[in-house]
Amino acid sequence: MRDRSDSARAMPGRNAETIAAISTPYGTGGIGIIRISGPEAFSVAEKIFRGRKKISETRSHSVVHGRIIDPADGQMVDEVLLVKMDAPGTFTGEDTIEINCHGGIVVLRRVLSLVLRYGARAACPGEFTKRAFINGRMDLAQAEAVIDLINSKTDEGSRAAAAQLQGRLSEKIRGARRKMIELIARIEAAIEYPEEDIEEITGEAVRNGIKEVREELRKTAQSFTRGRLLREGITAAIIGKPNAGKSSLLNALVGSSRAIVTDIPGTTRDIIEEYVNIKGIPVRFLDTAGIRSTDDPVEAIGVEKARTAAAEAELVIIVLDAQTGITDEDREIMKTSLSKKTIVMINKTDVADDRMVEDMKEQIRTYGDIPVVVASMVDGTGMDDLADRIESLAAGGEISANNEVLLTNARHRQLIEDAVLGLDSAESAYKGGMPLDLVTIDIRDAAEALGRITGESVSEDVVNEIFSRFCVGK
Repeated sequence: MRDRSDSARAMPGRNAETIAAISTPYGTGGIGIIRISGPEAFSVAEKIFRGRKKISETRSHSVVHGRIIDPADGQMVDEVLLVKMDAPGTFTGEDTIEINCHGGIVVLRRVLSLVLRYGARAACPGEFTKRAFINGRMDLAQAEAVIDLINSKTDEGSRAAAAQLQGRLSEKIRGARRKMIELIARIEAAIEYPEEDIEEITGEAVRNGIKEVREELRKTAQSFTRGRLLREGITAAIIGKPNAGKSSLLNALVGSSRAIVTDIPGTTRDIIEEYVNIKGIPVRFLDTAGIRSTDDPVEAIGVEKARTAAAEAELVIIVLDAQTGITDEDREIMKTSLSKKTIVMINKTDVADDRMVEDMKEQIRTYGDIPVVVASMVDGTGMDDLADRIESLAAGGEISANNEVLLTNARHRQLIEDAVLGLDSAESAYKGGMPLDLVTIDIRDAAEALGRITGESVSEDVVNEIFSRFCVGK
């Protein structure tokens, strides 16, 4: 097995360099931050910073006010606050400088250019977090949680990522791996030193140990469906004939006039999308063009996009007009959506006849057990019911992270499944009468799979691939 120190030793030259990047989003803002990390971080900053104290005289983890100066001409670039942090008590585990500038992209680029000119190298995507992993500040699962925390779209998703960043998943994985290694050690000790006074391990004890760990891993793997929802959410296409109220529904969900709403059929020509937090689930709603036959070539393109969006979405919300009842266009739309998770919303009930609404419900029932929401975008009725229906179809119930460790990463799930398969093979080998020393081969493979989650046994290529998905500056 290969541990984190192997990864660090594999690239000593790169890890010994001082790196720098803009660590705040590009654009205009109150503050922008340049981060510098590495053995020469202090000396690089010293060359361009002028303050009441020299950086060498500044205490660790303290802030000093000063100016960034271009040494070539002595001109001031910006007035800044500089934060000095001594290794190893930093995010990367290295000497670190953070320069808090005014948040204009021109200023940030000028400061970064000076930092690079006077000794630092431009950081690669995710290189700061990669160094934190290599230097033992966090394991690989925690490092992956950083990008999940940055990209989280709901409070629940943020809490799940924060729990992983704290190491709760890692503790569970390391605990299971430790049990496997202890099992292997007991087997090998009994085989290698039969004359020593070592407690004999029976085949039944091995089998029970395998079953215990496997059950723990299976429970963790079963949380992936809910964890993936918190991390990635679902896509819901809002479809229906023109003027049914699709854009009004999107606006009601978003809480603003995101989509243009008129009485003119065919107003929506292109797809409008927005993320909305529905009971902890990030839902990407797609407002589509009204589906109908048309001779307008531009509208026809929009209709085709609507059909494609409905086909590719995980959830379809069909909006019906309670004033017109169910038309042939509506029936055709419902027929094409029967294979999908579908919710039918009967809209405009504030101005519709109650008997018409009941008749529509009866007709919808002929297409199967499709959830129906009675709503009005004018008075806001039906929105809570719609949220309940979305949650039920997407997650089958409550998906709150609470205090449970949820699996959110597909790579982690695959490696846990690989470990479970290894333990299945070990149990089959035992049942088949294989010697215990051969059974340990499968247990060892399972332990290796878990080690790849936390980075205790992982190749450099895998590490590089994971951190390449990070943004520059993190």
